Amino acid sequence: MNPGRPTRRSVLIAGAAATLLPTPAFAAPQAAANTGQPYASYWYPDSLPSGTPGTGITWNSLKTWTADSDADLAFNAAAVPLAARFTPTPANSTARSGQARIQSLVSFGPTSSNPSQGAATADYYALTHWSYLDELVFWGGSSGEGVILAPNAPIVDAAHRHGVPVLGNIFLPPVAYGGQLQWTRDLVQKDSAGHYPLAAQLVAVAAAYGFDGWFVNAETSGGNTALGTDMQGFVGELTSLAAAQGQRVTWYDAMTVNGMVSWQGALNTSNQAFFQAANDMFIDFRWSASTLAASGTKADGLGRSRYELWAGVDVESNGSSTSVSWDAMVPTTKAHITSIGFYRPEWTRNHLPASRTPGDFHAVDDRFWTGQSLDPSKPDGTDTWRAPAVSVADRSTVGGALPFASVFNTGHGLRWYEDGVVTSDTAWNHLGLQDRLPSRRWVVWTTGQRPTVTFDFADAWRGGGSVLVSGVLDQPTTLDLYGSQLPLGDDTVVDLTFRTDGGSGSVNVELAVATAEPSTAGSTPPYTYLPVNSVDGWHTVTVPLTGLSGTLHVIGVRLTAADASGSTVKWRLGGIAVRDADDTQPPAAPANLRITDASGGDLRFAWDAAPGAVRQYTLHRLLPDGTRRFLGGTCQRAFFVGGLQAEQGEQQAWFELRATGELYTASAAVTVAYAW
Repeated sequence: MNPGRPTRRSVLIAGAAATLLPTPAFAAPQAAANTGQPYASYWYPDSLPSGTPGTGITWNSLKTWTADSDADLAFNAAAVPLAARFTPTPANSTARSGQARIQSLVSFGPTSSNPSQGAATADYYALTHWSYLDELVFWGGSSGEGVILAPNAPIVDAAHRHGVPVLGNIFLPPVAYGGQLQWTRDLVQKDSAGHYPLAAQLVAVAAAYGFDGWFVNAETSGGNTALGTDMQGFVGELTSLAAAQGQRVTWYDAMTVNGMVSWQGALNTSNQAFFQAANDMFIDFRWSASTLAASGTKADGLGRSRYELWAGVDVESNGSSTSVSWDAMVPTTKAHITSIGFYRPEWTRNHLPASRTPGDFHAVDDRFWTGQSLDPSKPDGTDTWRAPAVSVADRSTVGGALPFASVFNTGHGLRWYEDGVVTSDTAWNHLGLQDRLPSRRWVVWTTGQRPTVTFDFADAWRGGGSVLVSGVLDQPTTLDLYGSQLPLGDDTVVDLTFRTDGGSGSVNVELAVATAEPSTAGSTPPYTYLPVNSVDGWHTVTVPLTGLSGTLHVIGVRLTAADASGSTVKWRLGGIAVRDADDTQPPAAPANLRITDASGGDLRFAWDAAPGAVRQYTLHRLLPDGTRRFLGGTCQRAFFVGGLQAEQGEQQAWFELRATGELYTASAAVTVAYAW
């Protein structure tokens, strides 16, 4: 945020003077004048620190937040609803459904100056293993910036697409980290009617921003029983108001009922009132096998599920090398004791050297979530890290009505591709553009050598990457892609977009589809194999599912080396779609594209939504030579682009906006011009 920046008002829309938007809704009054890069929102409960904020920091009070003064709401409000999910037959015999779940506390960026809609770098914690998560907490906050954080819209959109709720964070810091007990008192203040006004404010923020509730972490010491009683009342009212909006509340094991901070490492009489007031509780890392067992028993006795207790596992420093007493939480020979709460799993990115690439990150992240074998169907029994895939059954959102499509976009990349052609050579991240991704990575069925399967960023059909299968194919090899619940009709088809890299062996490709679940956990799906014409270069092949009916439960591909003796191949899958044969209609176009504020080459765009279903919007710049350059995409109806410059001799820049449908068909373009 850059308060006080001069704005340039000489904006053209298709040759006519632009009409500037009225100030949109929702945020603190201090933010109303912002015109540059929009950032994720953060607040103090009421009173602000003494002094002045540091560079790039804006101090805002949640209590003074109103619905008519947020210049950044259009950039920060999530657009994707929370998807329904289901549990396919587990990939292995040890993964269980209906028992332990996983919550992750993740810091995606700094509290302040955290861009609302991605940035021009591929170096980002692009979380993709959503299928093992039940709840994501947008971790962060600091005494010098703000202690209440609303998550970035792209994170919420990606999580919702995979059926995962996202919580904002309320972090009342320890005194040693600048925490002030006044902020706790501010949070739980009551009005003349005995209600907690900031509880209502928090619920309204989550509703406006489109996320799913709050994680409450009160760690500022010095309180007393009266403060503890007020906190219990606040959490209870927050949970009740949240439930009415489909939101939820998690309590962190820090403050006890006497108002003091004393981490219990258990559910016990010191904190059970907070657990009963909230939807679930994160148990501090001080737990032991005996305290978790007692906590589970106590939850049962309270008429609550023991799996509403997240046993904290601190992986910030050592990641998958962390020593954990797994049998205390997720034993292999009896029912799980509690759920798991990962603290800072973004270690998978942060511990890598500064030269890290997206491929480096995903290799480590796959190891964290899948295990040493990198195949959830074949856990490595010698692995001391009990990866989530070993214990927790994966979930999928690939169900409901057709169509379904994916170009395996992970939400970041080194370039942007459209139809196999680079339309921007700028690195980028924006999780809101992430596709529904394969939930179990990577299950491979072969009697021969197992090839390597990865997300790769050296080439793509659309977006930033593709699925790369590389290695020796000495036997036919089937790659599971999606567990699904898609209805099959008389004219259902599957589109596969793929290519074989030059210099590698040729590959015969078959579509693998199953209309029934595997007979047992960990067994091969009952696949039917349908031939696919081999192609060179990026090409889309349409495969009719003639003769199949019912429900499509599993989708995959089978690869066989054209050389009978087996050869080394590099085969890429760039896209997949399941649709009715006549479903090719592009979406309708958005309307009223406009530039709402500008300063030099920093522009804020807004538009009216396209009617009907839209996957995302894409913004391009039309260059003087007639080519188009990709500037960005978003699920929101507003977008910021910074650092633009006039091309040689260019008097005004032209921009094109399109709506993109589920099948990646694009609408007609709407345009706007900007006079330099």
